Amino acid sequence: MSVTMLAGKRSLTAAVTSALRVLRSRQVVFSGHAQRCMSTQTDGEGRIVKILKEKFPLASSLKVVDISGGCGAMYEIHIESSEFKGKRTIQQHQLVNQALKEEIQGMHGLRIFTDVPKQ
Repeated sequence: MSVTMLAGKRSLTAAVTSALRVLRSRQVVFSGHAQRCMSTQTDGEGRIVKILKEKFPLASSLKVVDISGGCGAMYEIHIESSEFKGKRTIQQHQLVNQALKEEIQGMHGLRIFTDVPKQ
């Protein structure tokens, strides 16, 4: 492997690592009560958080991230709520989908991760 190729790989790895750090820093986490990270929240993230907080008031953890690069085409949602207790994963996801029915119409994709708080 040439020195140029090796340097190129290192700079690509550094660029990817840097991009991942930026993405992680944009995550907004709600645990127990509303608290906002120092980073900016996109309008879409804010709308989704508001809807989910209203639909799942007992959520102990809620994280919404625009994973489309900020254009609002795809989101990743992590939500932990006692309201999911006794429901299968598919039922939990259906509840989230139903809550976001209007918002989903303008999306290309949605990743949903649900859980019940550990007692």
